[in-house]
Formats: sequence, structure tokens, C-alpha cells
Amino acid sequence: MLDVTVIEDSAAAAVSLDPMRSRLLAELAGGPASAAMLAGRVGLPRQKVNYHLKALERHGLVELAGERKKGNVTERLMRATAASYVISPLALAAVEPDPARFRDQLSARWLLAVAARLVRDVGALITGAAKARKRLATFALDGEVRFASAADRAAFVEELTQGVSALIAKYHDEHAEGGREHRIVVAVHPTLKNPPAPGDVGPGASAAPAGVRGAVDAPQGA
Repeated sequence: MLDVTVIEDSAAAAVSLDPMRSRLLAELAGGPASAAMLAGRVGLPRQKVNYHLKALERHGLVELAGERKKGNVTERLMRATAASYVISPLALAAVEPDPARFRDQLSARWLLAVAARLVRDVGALITGAAKARKRLATFALDGEVRFASAADRAAFVEELTQGVSALIAKYHDEHAEGGREHRIVVAVHPTLKNPPAPGDVGPGASAAPAGVRGAVDAPQGA
């Protein structure tokens, strides 16, 4: 089972967002189970659970983990293909956010568009790396800082921008033979005091932090 997988197909996204199927995915993330076992947990007839499981299986969200005999019946034990799911903007390709439409570093909506592009691109890279059976080289830094004032926050963003820009200028080689472009995204936003619990946001959905105040995006980073 993967820790997280990206859903790029719109039909699979629709299936995952159904409340009951979302519940079944959560149950199966905890370990393999049959339709009969799940029926008791979610309060549905076994036949109805089977119907939902088949829909999830068609879209690769669950898979067969094994079979077992129970009397004259062979039960199929299903498991989730991942512990959690993220829906890529590719699932809504016609209306996916495009950071190129505008560029306002102090706009929360622009940061949201950049974040959506990040999910789309990294999801596609993960899919490609899995098919090629290669490792994907990425890096992420996540931390918190408590600012004494808005002025300190603005100063921090200014220094951060200068520092990242200096690193890009130092390592970027436009003419490097065999070089590969990387995208750099840096974001600053207030920490949520009460982030939504995993159960409050269905599989594949991701709650975006509110009140974003700054972002630095290097389209053609080192």
C-alpha cells in the first residue's frame, strides 16, 4: 500500500468523493476486509457494499488482497491501494487553476493556484516514475515561525526572497549539458489553529490553509 497516491482521472475522483465510498476507503486503509466484514461496520447490506467496492476497484482505488473460504462461499478480501488520496487538478482539467493568468505574490488565490500546479506536476511525476520504476528526486521543507509583528513578517519575506533568488542565481546554469530544470516553490501563510481532522475532508480532498500572505515562485529554478 502506498502512503499517498494522486487521482488524475475525473471519473475516479467522482467515485472517491462519494461519502459511502470514501468511508469504505478509510476502512480498507486500516487493512483488508471483505464486503461482509465492511457491511457490519458501515451499516449497509453486503450486496450494496459489493456494488461500491466494484466501483472503487474499477478505478484502481482498491485491489484484491486475497480470498478465503467461508462455508460454501469464497470471500474476496479487498484493500485500499493507498493510505490516503489527493485529487489532482488534472481531474478538472478544463477549469484547473493556472498561475500564469496572473502573478500577485501577496494573493492567497495565486498561492492556491501555485499549490494546485504543484499537486498536478508532482502527481504526474510520481506516475511517470512508477511506470519507469525509477526514484523521483524531490525535496520539501516544512516549518513554523512566530512573528512579533506584521513588519517582522514583511521583513522575513523580503529576506527569504533575496536569499532564494541568490541561490537560484548561484546554481542556475542555462547552458549546462545534460542539466534538468527544477521548479522551486516557497510559501508563507498563517498556521491554522484548528486544522480539519482527516475525517472532515474526504479522500482525495485537501484543505487549503486560509489567509496566505506571501509566496515566492521560481518557474525555471536550479
